Amino acid sequence: MEEIKKAIRQSYGEALADLGKKNEKIVVLDADLSSATKTNIFAKEFPERFLDMGIAEANMLGTAAGLATCGKIPYVSTFAAFAAGRAYDQIRCSVCYPKLNVKICVTHSGITVGEDGATHQMIEDISMMRTMPNMTVMTTSDDVETKWAVEEISKIEGPVYLRLARVKTSKIYDENQKFEIGKAIQIGEGTDATIFATGVTVEQALIAKEELQKQGIEVRVVDMHTIKPIDKEMIIKCAKETKKLISVEDHSVIGGLGSAISEVLTENYPVKLKRIGIKDCFGRSGKAEELIKYFGIDSESIKKAVQE
Repeated sequence: MEEIKKAIRQSYGEALADLGKKNEKIVVLDADLSSATKTNIFAKEFPERFLDMGIAEANMLGTAAGLATCGKIPYVSTFAAFAAGRAYDQIRCSVCYPKLNVKICVTHSGITVGEDGATHQMIEDISMMRTMPNMTVMTTSDDVETKWAVEEISKIEGPVYLRLARVKTSKIYDENQKFEIGKAIQIGEGTDATIFATGVTVEQALIAKEELQKQGIEVRVVDMHTIKPIDKEMIIKCAKETKKLISVEDHSVIGGLGSAISEVLTENYPVKLKRIGIKDCFGRSGKAEELIKYFGIDSESIKKAVQE
């Protein structure tokens, strides 16, 4: 990993503007948060293809659905709490039910939103979105992976929920890395444990991996950037090849990555999985770095889980 850190939402804004140059069908909708979601980068380049819908998330999703029926590819952006929360009914009935080509790209997900506190810390959205028929669910871990995902989802037909974070993360991948929707990325060959991570927790898992290696404990980290469709083959492979399995996510332990992995294991290769995440409670106000430690999704907590 490179020490230079960059906010994934910034990567999103840059990638969106680049995509707009390549594809005239791309339109972007925001709900009065374009400076925070970084869709203002696209708006500056393509003002005629940008719609600020105001604080009206349900209307924004309905409008996006209408644009999709006209052949446009709408990218809808706001905070995760407002998209998955306020506009759930519109996502369900107006986007997923008719399987329309709407890309819901949310920022400020998880407890790493920080000082905005529990009302803005959306820790249920992966669970909500992955149970939705026709929906693809993704969450990215660094600049390179985010820019790939933003462009790649424009190539597939149907609804996508792309979950992005507010915090800055280290660069994990180089520009030559090959990605594929629905295919997880294994980092390392360790057989003592597998750490399944997604989004901002991939960086924490990699830090834990390096520290454990110094103690002679060899683990592999698996970046589950796509949670639906989930990579069943990778999960079963790691279950067979490693002694311990751990999942870590900036999301509730109920219904998120850990639950999705458990479902695969239960039906195909029943083994124990240690799930690390938010333990059935709301978030709290504080700095992102403090909250990562407080809720036990930091590298030290991952390391202890492996050692136990």
